[in-house]
Amino acid sequence: MTALLTHSALLTRRSLTGLVRQPAYLLITLIQPMIWLLLFGQLFSKVIEIPGFASDGQSFIAFLTPGVVMMTALFSAAWAGTTFIEDMGLGVMDRMLASPVRRGALVNGTVIYQGVISVAQTAVVLVVAYATGARFGSSAVGIVLTMAAAVLLTVVFAALSNALALLTRQQETLIGVSQLLSLPLTFLSSAIMDPSLMPDWIQTVARYNPLDWAVLVSREALSATPDWGVIAWRGGALVVLAVVMSWLATRAFGAYQRSV
Repeated sequence: MTALLTHSALLTRRSLTGLVRQPAYLLITLIQPMIWLLLFGQLFSKVIEIPGFASDGQSFIAFLTPGVVMMTALFSAAWAGTTFIEDMGLGVMDRMLASPVRRGALVNGTVIYQGVISVAQTAVVLVVAYATGARFGSSAVGIVLTMAAAVLLTVVFAALSNALALLTRQQETLIGVSQLLSLPLTFLSSAIMDPSLMPDWIQTVARYNPLDWAVLVSREALSATPDWGVIAWRGGALVVLAVVMSWLATRAFGAYQRSV
């Protein structure tokens, strides 16, 4: 366990060093969420007037903010595996696997790095949302739970991205799968629309959608009267899924080693 923690810390530091040297990457990842938040927040501002839309007196931009936070986490995490593919191309991955470094630490280093980025992105989105008029009933606890949900969602999809990178070893395939998953998962959730106004089949799919779990945790946590049952159930499901996906990503190293 000590070796795992030490190796994870060193590999996380390696990734964060790259971010410090190229901070523009973080800014680039915020362009799309700003478009979603500012453009969609204004374009569909009257949606809350639709009968049955449960806005709880909030503006649409306040309703949309948790969705944008989680969409940002998902889109960024889906690209996490590109780091592994770059390491494979440069021969770094083979040297890592020939060293005493723990396989779990290789996964942990990338997902913790992605988690740090997710926290920074969440903070920026919340600040911009507040500056544009969004108001939330909860305070610090809601913000902390929103960041926790974003980090857990990031771990789920960063681990999945890492596993795909190890199994396919092709950036084009990873990008294709990421694009295939990201938008359908977004529109099959309550990220931008009240679930009560969705078709029944989309409501059913959303119940099993990790993105929707994270959105609901954030939306409830930021509301004036949080439903702690929803937060506990969805949050617990995210924790379990994050652990399972991290384990699967670690197991994928075996398939990679057998193929080289």
